[in-house]
Amino acid sequence: MPWTCADIPDQSGRTALITGANSGLGLETARALAQRGARVVVACRSLTKAEATCQDLAGDGGGELIPLELNLADLASVRHGAAEIAARWSAIDLLINNAGVMAPPRQLSAQGFELQFAVNHLGHFALTQQLLPVLRPGARVVHVSSGASYFGRIAFDDLQGEQRYDAWAAYAQSKLANVMTALELQRRLDAQGAEVRSIAAHPGLARTNLQPTSVAARGSRVEALAYRLMDPLFQSAAMGALPQLFAATAPAAKPGGFYGPGGLGNLKGYPKACRIAPAALDAAACTRLWDVSEELCRG
Repeated sequence: MPWTCADIPDQSGRTALITGANSGLGLETARALAQRGARVVVACRSLTKAEATCQDLAGDGGGELIPLELNLADLASVRHGAAEIAARWSAIDLLINNAGVMAPPRQLSAQGFELQFAVNHLGHFALTQQLLPVLRPGARVVHVSSGASYFGRIAFDDLQGEQRYDAWAAYAQSKLANVMTALELQRRLDAQGAEVRSIAAHPGLARTNLQPTSVAARGSRVEALAYRLMDPLFQSAAMGALPQLFAATAPAAKPGGFYGPGGLGNLKGYPKACRIAPAALDAAACTRLWDVSEELCRG
């Protein structure tokens, strides 16, 4: 039998923080967890968007919804948001690092990092580090990656795309970094004997605001045409959110696992375990990325 939202265990008494929860995969994840009774912290770049999302989701009933302003493109905002969470709740059960940007023209974060590396990887890396002390035993950290991770390469000699910037290569790099971080975090949790699971997931091809936003930012007619031609391959955002919901709640989800759609090419379908990109299995590279990320976040 396929795994669906109906299989999500009761989440009453549990607290979940979801980044980018105002649209797409994040919105559907927030909706599903709240309907199962979780207290959901709706973290968005804009407090206005977070509040509006909470109001919209409140009509569905379920658990408490809390808006939180959290701009992953600004490490100061990440620190402030994490501190607010730690002050309000002594324990977090689910941290779902979902927010992301996809293939914009080269832009910089508040700290001067390439935007995709900053938002998709560094912002979530910093958030996770700062919330580790308040993760309850049995908690899960879900790193939302992409099928693009299979094509990624960590350009340690040019992480910020200063020498050469390719929007899609930078996106793939950031999504590979998500998987590498998930695996390295699990290794470190295991070494500490911590009862926390670090798991990666990807949505396959899901219709979200990422595609039109990317087209608008780049003004690419070719990209717009490609999306129209590929439309039959796409599944809904609700279906695309299932792998991360599985990773977050299913008893069968394994520490250090990677879950995505189970259909042909892992493009669509119900959740199943997926192969991990060979580049992410290089433990030495994962450690190096972790160390570099720590240094960048400190700076």
